[in-house]
Amino acid sequence: MEIKLEYCLLLAAALFCIGVYGLVTSRNAVRVLMSIELLLNAVNINLLSFSNFLDPGAIRGQVFSLFVIAIAASEAAVGLAIILAIYRNRETTDMEQFNLLKW
Repeated sequence: MEIKLEYCLLLAAALFCIGVYGLVTSRNAVRVLMSIELLLNAVNINLLSFSNFLDPGAIRGQVFSLFVIAIAASEAAVGLAIILAIYRNRETTDMEQFNLLKW
């Protein structure tokens, strides 16, 4: 049974909308990072879906998806390190409290 392109695009659109909603409404820094991961996973689903739909023999979408996964992993590691450093100084993960670079 083959999954249709429309179903994959609907799933990716739903994940992207959930990620944007979490990014806009969240005040917690860890939740913001999780929302960014949802956005990147929606992009990965789109890359894989279009790659499979347009040229099933080629692996172009899978290669780009691996690059996105690598960038997402490094973003998560650096983001969590920054959040832990700020939490040690401020004892909060509230995004409105992150004003360390302001004068």
